[in-house]
Amino acid sequence: MINVNRLEKVLASMKSEGLYQFMITDPQSIYYLTNVNIHPGNRFLGLYINQDKKHFLVNNALFPLKDIGLDIVWYNDTESAVTKFQSIVKKDEVLGIDKFMSSNFLIQMMDMKMASDYKNASPHVDYVRMVKDTEEIEKMQIASSMNDKAIAIIIDKVKIGVSELEIVSEVKALYAELGAEGCSFDPIIAFGANAANPHHSSNDTVLKAGESVIIDMGCIKNGYCSDMTRTIFVGEPNDEAKKVYNIVKEANELAIEAVKPGVKFSYIDGVARGHIAKQGYGENFTHRTGHCIGMSTHEYGDVSAIHHAELKEGMIFSIEPGIYLTGNVGVRIEDLIVVTANGYKSLNSFPKTMIVK
Repeated sequence: MINVNRLEKVLASMKSEGLYQFMITDPQSIYYLTNVNIHPGNRFLGLYINQDKKHFLVNNALFPLKDIGLDIVWYNDTESAVTKFQSIVKKDEVLGIDKFMSSNFLIQMMDMKMASDYKNASPHVDYVRMVKDTEEIEKMQIASSMNDKAIAIIIDKVKIGVSELEIVSEVKALYAELGAEGCSFDPIIAFGANAANPHHSSNDTVLKAGESVIIDMGCIKNGYCSDMTRTIFVGEPNDEAKKVYNIVKEANELAIEAVKPGVKFSYIDGVARGHIAKQGYGENFTHRTGHCIGMSTHEYGDVSAIHHAELKEGMIFSIEPGIYLTGNVGVRIEDLIVVTANGYKSLNSFPKTMIVK
């Protein structure tokens, strides 16, 4: 059934910019607004909404639906989806489209002069999705608590002689055992020098004594994602590795402490980045401080120097500073944070005290 509250927020956002109509084609946003979960592949799936509340779902007959509380424009593989919904679009108004709209369909719409103009209206959904409601926050807490439990088990399996890919397999099997719906992204397991590559693709590298290990993992539960990173050491780390670990931990904690409504995303990034730079490792922090998360691991919005939106209660994002010394050691520590009325709450409770095995 359609989620009236969420849809009204999208319509209100559209109205504030004078936008009458919007065709949404992102399957996840359609699911978010209607609870209809369809993966159409290269077929057209679209949720058309307008200020007169004449809403339609454009759907291929391959995906049968019943009683969704929404009118449906049906088409089949012998018909043009665009031709079928042409009559519902108001031609003398601008049509909002989202960033997921296939050019294949958009060009057809433009050739038919379906609307007076076309506008990227994705922010009207993106900013609504950034603020999670109580139900979403509860689901994300469950997913993160499951991730806390999982990482404790995985750390116990990290031993000299094991390969990165073996740990990846352990992560995936464990999520299935715990009742998750799968990984929210392909786990990043990085040993030693590999840990100095922030988005290393796990391979058959075998763990040796004295190396750092980055474990970046997340699961999906009830349709919502978790994401968390811890760095551990197998064998006593050298002095610089210990120093780097403590600096990253401090940057993580300082940035989290700065979270509260009204603060800008860019300010949070500056807190973490500024601390690392002050310690002389600024050039070794090579990525943004965090990203928004929800039904997708990376949703619209990030904790970066160029994102100046203000934090609002209900927003959830990662705080994940890191320092990467090429060919030597890498350290990243990540938690998911929800903005509360007066500050923040961490969705992760797994300790950040340095672990040396």
